Amino acid sequence: MRQVFPGGSALTDAALAGLYAYPDPGAPPGCWVRANMVASMDGAATLGGRTRGLSSEADEQVFAMLRALADVILVGAGTARAERYAPVRPESEGLRWAWLRDGRTPSAPIAVVTRALDLDLASQLLAGAPPHARTIVITTQAAPADRRAAAARTAEVIVAGEAMVDVMAALEALGGRGYQRVLAEGGPHLLAQIAGEGLLDELCLTVSPLLAGPGANRIVAGGLPMPRGGAQRFTLNHALEAEGFLLCRYVRQGVG
Repeated sequence: MRQVFPGGSALTDAALAGLYAYPDPGAPPGCWVRANMVASMDGAATLGGRTRGLSSEADEQVFAMLRALADVILVGAGTARAERYAPVRPESEGLRWAWLRDGRTPSAPIAVVTRALDLDLASQLLAGAPPHARTIVITTQAAPADRRAAAARTAEVIVAGEAMVDVMAALEALGGRGYQRVLAEGGPHLLAQIAGEGLLDELCLTVSPLLAGPGANRIVAGGLPMPRGGAQRFTLNHALEAEGFLLCRYVRQGVG
């Protein structure tokens, strides 16, 4: 993996982690919201309904490193089901980056956004998380009370919104709990909600050298329109290249 903008050179692990270091989010409940997504050259966010076919070894390493840097990993319920999410296991997916967790818990918890709490409450994601990183369920008042109570037996439950999840309230609740460095891993509907509320500070986007053809979602889908009906402008912070894949980090203008 080499940095192609700015400059052009191979990177050590320490230098790579330095490129992705979070800015200081300030006092709680302030959050810095980073999204990490992958897309084909023609904008597809998945192949066959999953992201794996768009990824690469370099992308997977950055994925694991970003998880190690984060305080919490935010994901929509649809993506959690499609990608078969489980608790982060540093010994299998992020051992190379374990040093980034020095002074913190061995792994970050996963926070699942679900309006109706239509999750498998017996799954590894909810029932198998380690004590230091219990899964967080972010749901609504409208979710069945019995399912909220059942989820709370093994996970932490945050109610944010009445019929729909209020993303701003959810982030404030996470920040208030000390989870200020947020890594959003999608899917496209959750990313659209975050961006539509003007809450996306940064986008890490891997561009895969593939043409997927028509039919697949973009990295944002549905959700709210952009704030005040206009596009948001981001600045390219850096770009890396590995075997034809471009790994770009964009930061929203006016933040950081």
